[in-house]
Amino acid sequence: MNAPHDPQLKTFAPYIGGRAWESADQPVTPVINPYTREPIALVRQATAADIDAAIAAAQEAQKAWGKTLASEREAILCRAADIVEKRRMEIAKVLIEEGGNVFGKAMFECDYMISTFRIAAGQARDVRGETMPADAPGRISMTVRQPLGVVAGIGPFNAPFLLTGKKLAPALAAGNAFVLKPSPYTPLAALKFAEILEEAGLPPGVFNVIPTTNEALGDKLFADPRVKLVTFTGSARTGRILAELAGRYMKRIVLELGGKSPIVILADADLDYAVRAAAFGIFFNQGQVCMANSRIIVEAPIYERFCEAFAAKVRTVPYGDPANPGTAVGPLINPAQCDFIRGHIDDALAKGARLLTGGERHGAIFEPSVLAGVKPGMEVYNEESFGPLASVLEARNYEHAVELANDTSYGLSSGIVTNDLQKAFDFALRVEAGAVHINDNSFDDDPNAPFGGQKDSGYGRENGRYSVADMTELKWITVQLGQRQLPF
Repeated sequence: MNAPHDPQLKTFAPYIGGRAWESADQPVTPVINPYTREPIALVRQATAADIDAAIAAAQEAQKAWGKTLASEREAILCRAADIVEKRRMEIAKVLIEEGGNVFGKAMFECDYMISTFRIAAGQARDVRGETMPADAPGRISMTVRQPLGVVAGIGPFNAPFLLTGKKLAPALAAGNAFVLKPSPYTPLAALKFAEILEEAGLPPGVFNVIPTTNEALGDKLFADPRVKLVTFTGSARTGRILAELAGRYMKRIVLELGGKSPIVILADADLDYAVRAAAFGIFFNQGQVCMANSRIIVEAPIYERFCEAFAAKVRTVPYGDPANPGTAVGPLINPAQCDFIRGHIDDALAKGARLLTGGERHGAIFEPSVLAGVKPGMEVYNEESFGPLASVLEARNYEHAVELANDTSYGLSSGIVTNDLQKAFDFALRVEAGAVHINDNSFDDDPNAPFGGQKDSGYGRENGRYSVADMTELKWITVQLGQRQLPF
C-alpha cells in the first residue's frame, strides 16, 4: 500500500545506474524514527522490474570496472574514506534518526567505515595469486584471482553503515559491481553510500541500491545467473532459508548470522573490570548486536558478588533519547521486540530465574535488564533476545564454564576474563566460536580481521582480504615450456 503523500517529507528512490530511479507502480513507504515513532522520510520501493534493471546495470558497469587499474580503484576508495570523515556528523544524524542509534554508536560506525574503505583501498593492490611447483617437467604452474562479476548484499538494520560497508568496500576493491538490498528499517543509510561513492568518482552502475519488498524481491538474487554471490547479515532463521535458495541455484553465499555469545569470568578476574566489560558487551546498541555477550558465565566462588556488582552497574546505564550524547541505551528498532524480550523474562522467572534489575519498557525502549540463575530449559538460555537483556549463569569450575560456553547452537564470538594465561589459551582453542577475545568481552570487530561464525552463526568470513577471497574467482593457469612429452 502506498503511504499518504506528505509534502514536508523528502522522498527517496532506488539508486540504479548512477541515478535516482523512479518507475511506475513503485510503492511508497515511510521511514519511521524508532524513538519518536514519527515518519522522517518516504522511500520508493523497487519493483521486480527495477531489481532486474539494477542487476543489468551492475553487470554492464562491471565489465569496465573489473578492468580498471588497481590504482584507480584504490584512489576512489581512499576518496570515499575522506568523504565519510568529512560528512560523519551528517551520517551519524541519519543513523540516530533512522535506526535509533545512540550518538556514540553512530560515530563508531562512521569511524569503522573510514578504516574499512582505507583497508579496501589497500586490498585493491593485493588481489594476488601464487606460483607452485608442478609435477611435470618444463611447466610453470600459477593461480590468478579475478572478479566474480556482480555481488549482491542483503543488509541488516542494527549497524546499516558498518555491516553493509564491510561487504561493499572489499567487493569494489576486487573489481566487482554491487547490488544492495537494505533493511526496510534503514534504507537511508544505504542511500548515503550512493552519495558518497558518486562523489568519490565511482562509475555509474557499479553500485546500486534497491529498497524493496519481500514480494518484489522473491528469490531473484539467487535465481538470476548474473548475480555470482550473495552476502547476508541477519537472523539464523532467515539465513537457513537463504542457504536453501543458494543450494537450489548453486549460488555462492556468505552468511553472518545471530549469536548467543558467552563471556566467561573466572574467579581470579578483577571484579570491577569484569563487570564493566560484561556491561558494555551486552548493552552496546541496546543489545541489538549479533556478537553481544548475552550469556555471562561466572565461576561459582565469585558468582553472587558478581551478580550484585553487575546489577548495581546496570542500574546506572542511562537510557532514553538516542540524540542525547549521554544516552547509552536507546530504542529498539521495532517496539514489538519489547514484548518478545519480556516474554523471555517471564518464561525464565516462571522456571526459577531471578530478575536482578530492569524488566520494564518505556515506549520502544526496554530497560537494561539482568536475569540470574538462568539454566537449560529456559527460552532465554539459547534463544537470541536481541535486546538489552543479560543472562548470568553460574559455572561450578573452569571446565563447567567451557561446557556452558559451548552449550548453544550459535558460535559467533566469545570472551574470557582471567589472569590465568594457561586457561585463557585453553579456552581460546576449545570454545566453539569464530572469535575469542582474552581479557575482554565478546563485542569486538576489526575491519582488518576475519569476522564470522560457526554452527548456526553462519559461514564464510568478512573484512579485508578475507572478503576478497570469497569475492574473487581463483583460476589455475599453466605454461608449458617447450613441448610436453605425451604418451600417445
